[in-house]
Amino acid sequence: MLRTLLIGLTALTAASCLADEAAPDFNQRTDVQAFIDEMVQEPGFDRDTLNAQFAQVVYKPNILAILDRPSTSRPYYAFRPDFVNDTRVRLGVAFWQEHAALLTAVSEQYGVEPEYLVSILGVETLWGRNTGSFRVMDALSTIAFNYPRRAEFFRKELREFLLLARDEHADPLSFKGSYAGAMGAPQFMPSSFHAYAADWDGDGRHDIWQNTGDMLASVANYFAKHGWQCGQPLVIEAKVDGDQFQPLVDDKFNLHYRVSELAAYGVTPLGEAPGDPLAVLAPLEHEPGVTRYWLGLGNFYAITRYNRSTLYAMAVHELAQRIRAAYLDPSLLPPAPKAKPANKGKAKATKPQGKKRR
Repeated sequence: MLRTLLIGLTALTAASCLADEAAPDFNQRTDVQAFIDEMVQEPGFDRDTLNAQFAQVVYKPNILAILDRPSTSRPYYAFRPDFVNDTRVRLGVAFWQEHAALLTAVSEQYGVEPEYLVSILGVETLWGRNTGSFRVMDALSTIAFNYPRRAEFFRKELREFLLLARDEHADPLSFKGSYAGAMGAPQFMPSSFHAYAADWDGDGRHDIWQNTGDMLASVANYFAKHGWQCGQPLVIEAKVDGDQFQPLVDDKFNLHYRVSELAAYGVTPLGEAPGDPLAVLAPLEHEPGVTRYWLGLGNFYAITRYNRSTLYAMAVHELAQRIRAAYLDPSLLPPAPKAKPANKGKAKATKPQGKKRR
């Protein structure tokens, strides 16, 4: 009996420890209290309010599992269909048609072509249809206090998020976003929100969740602040000779070389590059075993500031071009998929027996 009781107590203790590990009480943790101290001292937050908010934070171990997955980059031919496809072209054209006047106004003010504003929202969230289901405070707190490798960055983002909620006069526990805390139709992290979110209609809010003008102006402002030049090409195809180009591939997210300087690395543009612009080299596998080389110019580079992936930047570019073409020429709009028969997959009803018609 005693042995059974001891076993039971041991199991109960172990279960309790696992429960504590799985769902830590955030406002009781010393590291969270130290963070609260910082928020009280400098930005002037109320301690009791922060304690009450952190008491409601829910630990999300599935977020840490996502972060721990090995990062495997797919080839472009496998990545592209998820974002450059008929469905997104149709939805993108419909979005443009619905907000044509607004897109023209935002484009003219910020100097960013409308198709790229449409494309970014399409790639990121299907024009606001999929903005994330995690509470942002849960996501940021889980990573900031339970994932040492990224803790410093996410504590800064958590600080920015609390400031954001205060500035927007909103409950921080009401915000939803991605597993990493990215928010709204443009999927801005809190620091990007503070730096680039725009109040297009002047209502005192930066509503990247519901206000289409704010969404578009925020993306346009992001690009403009990262050097976007309206009317400039994004990519030029190139050929490479030898293997001396590898340092350019390794340095793909930095504009260090002009097109004319790439010749020293065996890289030759296959199109004109007026003004000898700065460029990065982006090899993309368009078909299995078939790699094409692209020179990404300033606007391409600006897209990689949004997401540091040459695959992402090329997909945004290609989707933008397809949406623009179909918007200007409706004959290029992909047809809607045929509706499935209502009785598909259902058992056929048995016909009543009777006399055959002649």
